[in-house]
Amino acid sequence: MEYEPAEYQKLQIRQYAPRSIRETAEGKYWRRFKAPIVAKQFGAVSHIDFCPTYPFNLAVTASTRVILYNGLAPAVVGRTISRFKDIAYSGCFRSDGKLVVAGGQDGIVQVFDANSRSVLRQFKAHKRPTRVARFGEDKLHVLSGSDDVTARWWDVSSGTQVLRLDGHRDYVRAAAASPTSPDTWATGGYDHTVKLWDVRAGGAPVLSLDHGAPVEDVAFFLSGSLAVTAGGNYLCVWDLLGASPSGGSGSGSGGRLLKRLDNFQKTVTCVRLSPLAGPDSVAAPRMLAGSLDGHVKIFELDSFRVTAASKYPSPVLSLGLSPDCRLLAVGLADGSLTVRKHARPKALAGAPGMPPPTKTRYQPRLTAANFRYFIRGQNSKAAETDYRVRKGRQAKLQPYDKMLRQFRYRDALDSALSSRQPEVVASVLEELAARGGLGGALGGRDAEGLRGLLRHLVRYISEPRYTRLLSNVGQRLLDVYSGVVGSSPAVDRLLGALRNRLAEELGVQDQLAALAGALEPLLAASLAGAV
Repeated sequence: MEYEPAEYQKLQIRQYAPRSIRETAEGKYWRRFKAPIVAKQFGAVSHIDFCPTYPFNLAVTASTRVILYNGLAPAVVGRTISRFKDIAYSGCFRSDGKLVVAGGQDGIVQVFDANSRSVLRQFKAHKRPTRVARFGEDKLHVLSGSDDVTARWWDVSSGTQVLRLDGHRDYVRAAAASPTSPDTWATGGYDHTVKLWDVRAGGAPVLSLDHGAPVEDVAFFLSGSLAVTAGGNYLCVWDLLGASPSGGSGSGSGGRLLKRLDNFQKTVTCVRLSPLAGPDSVAAPRMLAGSLDGHVKIFELDSFRVTAASKYPSPVLSLGLSPDCRLLAVGLADGSLTVRKHARPKALAGAPGMPPPTKTRYQPRLTAANFRYFIRGQNSKAAETDYRVRKGRQAKLQPYDKMLRQFRYRDALDSALSSRQPEVVASVLEELAARGGLGGALGGRDAEGLRGLLRHLVRYISEPRYTRLLSNVGQRLLDVYSGVVGSSPAVDRLLGALRNRLAEELGVQDQLAALAGALEPLLAASLAGAV
């Protein structure tokens, strides 16, 4: 009976986990912001606000002034408002971009003309520094928050106080208006709470949320039913319409904590919601947050996973994103303002004051009557998550495959070493061990063949993905060639280096084992306490 020889199966190179997470389309979008334009201010940049109307000018509050930058040329200073006796706070545009409001260290809230910089109104009821001031959606009112633990609702046309909002027990440092209900406001204070107010209902809060740390910033989601608060080293996302949690209190029935995001090492100072999505869609905005640890991180809003991050050389105090997602501005504690422009700006069609979009060239529909229909997709590149289906053809064997097929184990290992690819060498070593040919591949080598193998072991034995395999091979190699020490100075040096690297790895493993033994009872105790 005759037997046909079995077909040789090509050696499958072992696939290791990537050393770092591959960049996604979302990450690429945020990395397309160009190198920052850095403008040095007179003090720490405490607040950044973009005008909601085209060309989306930028108001930067630093030291005793509010500087207005041109949205089309962010390096150009438009105007500087310096009519403050002391430090200025929270310079913000009105929705039409014609007026600017800002608080001050002296407690006075001032309204300026954005063009002439003249003072139009001054509100003087606050007794301590006013850290936050915002225009209402109706353009006729201003909400301010102060270190005198009050928030106040002002009438711009008459210059009088309409409402005093009492409820906080410490400094009021944040405020935001609901995008769906202009009469609903949220204020955050250093008493760890966020209060929701209806300015039509009087001075009692509608809802109180316990953030658990001094609140530095608050923002509404575009739907108006969710809000995010920043304070401590975490963010809290709240469902304002859900059932009240055990941590919430107040006269309202909402306030369910949806998510707590502990993605920062130091205090989170600012949080913003982007008006557009990341790469291509306008249906899913993103959340941006900055911290004193120097990071600005971008979160997607489905599972609140971090999709991109940027590191700055100083603590981040403020940030802003233009309505068309073209400019990203970040203010730092060292007085630096960094403005980054997107490489491929995406115009926000229909925005107030935005020029009409240009007409696109007519593109005929591709059908079988058009030649381009049959060559479509030839220049497209595969995405990271795509699978490639290859034609059923005979596999092309590499040199080490041919030698393995002929049972030339030593030559197969030499061929793998010559490829200078550690994953190929590891796969060949595993295949030789499985075939029982590792001893033959390692033994009987001259000085030249031994040097190449020793260099590879010394270089890659500390790589975690290869440590287990190469440590075993290295120990076996030392046992085999311990009797030839002294015959070649180059081989002796490499054998000594291999011995030292093995000793270092064994020491590291002992330390890790001791650390694991010390942590095991602590983890067990914490799990028992959680149960």
